Order: sequence, then structure tokens, then C-alpha cells
Amino acid sequence: MRPACCPKLARVRRSLSVCELGPDEFTAKLDQLIAVYAAAMRPPAELLPGRKTIMTRHAANPGFRALTVIEGGSGEPVAFGYGFHGAIGQWWHDTVRHALAGFRGAETAGAWMDDSFEVAELHVAPAHQGHGVGADVLTGLTSGRTERTAMLSTRDADTPARRLYRGKGFVDLLTGFHFFPSGEPPYAVMGAELPLRARSPWPRSPKPSR
Repeated sequence: MRPACCPKLARVRRSLSVCELGPDEFTAKLDQLIAVYAAAMRPPAELLPGRKTIMTRHAANPGFRALTVIEGGSGEPVAFGYGFHGAIGQWWHDTVRHALAGFRGAETAGAWMDDSFEVAELHVAPAHQGHGVGADVLTGLTSGRTERTAMLSTRDADTPARRLYRGKGFVDLLTGFHFFPSGEPPYAVMGAELPLRARSPWPRSPKPSR
């Protein structure tokens, strides 16, 4: 089955279109998507095979959804994002839940993470950054989800990505957070209630389900 493509995103240039990829389509295009990731993040080349392995494993998670933005002239992806239903037993979910419970208490951690959509990756090629592409991918990923919250992590710095997430209503839940005891830069863990709404002035626990 061919991926479902829309004629254009809400704010992107007319030469771009967005396609939703199923798990098999996503894994088949991983080399192209990894190229977008590498251009956006500029990681050491030796880390890319490991990133590909992680992304392959993520495609098997429950509630997986992936979007890619295609440039009409070349047919190549210039942006992508994906996420899935967060659950106990997933490494990121368990790591963040443990840290959040220690910092804000188990009840708050549960309120944010018991029914969450994890935005695992969202990347835009440098030439297409600053045009609303990332915002539209984020909106598309979370639109119509049944989860109560969305969760993600990003570098703990005043970056365009951090400003994008805040503008979509994400708030800081953990800052200065290190996933590994190494010299990597600190991360911020952020959360938002779904559907995404206007920016909240402070972090708070989402309303419990009834």
C-alpha cells in the first residue's frame, strides 16, 4: 500500500507534501530518514547505525505513527517525525517516569505518563527550518490521538525546537536531565495535554481520567 499523502501542510511551501507511513513503510525508508536526522543534528557518523537500530525497534511499539515531508521536485524527505503510545517496559518511558516520580512524586508522574503519546523524533533538514514545517509535523502527529498527554525530550537550551514545543503548549517537567552519566549536554523533559493548546504559564499535572 502506498503511503497516504496530503497535498500540502498548513503553512509549508507548495512544493512540499506530507505522507503518513505505516511501520513497514517507515523502516523501508529509514536510510533516507536517517539522512535528514544527520543533517539536522550532525551527530558523529559512528552513532548513526545505533540510531537506525533504535528507530527500527520503535516502529514495533503500540500506537506507532510516522509522518514524513516530501519535496515535490526531488521526491526526497526533508522532515519527519514519529511517536507511539508510551508504556512501561520502554526504556525512555521507564527512565523518565522514575526520574519524574523522584522529583515530583509518583502521582504526578502517573498523571503525565499513564496515558501518554511519546514524540520520539522530529527533525527538519536545515534548508527547510524556520518555515513552520516542524510545527505542522508535530500537530499532525498528535492530532486525533486518544492519549491524554504528549511527552518528549529535547536539549535543555534556548533552541528553535524548544521554542516550538513551548509555543505548542509543552511545559518543562524536568530540566538539566542526563539520560546517561556521561558528558552529554543536559536535556529537558516536556509534556503537554492533548489536544495541543496554547502555551501554559507553568507545569502542572493533567486532569485525571474519569
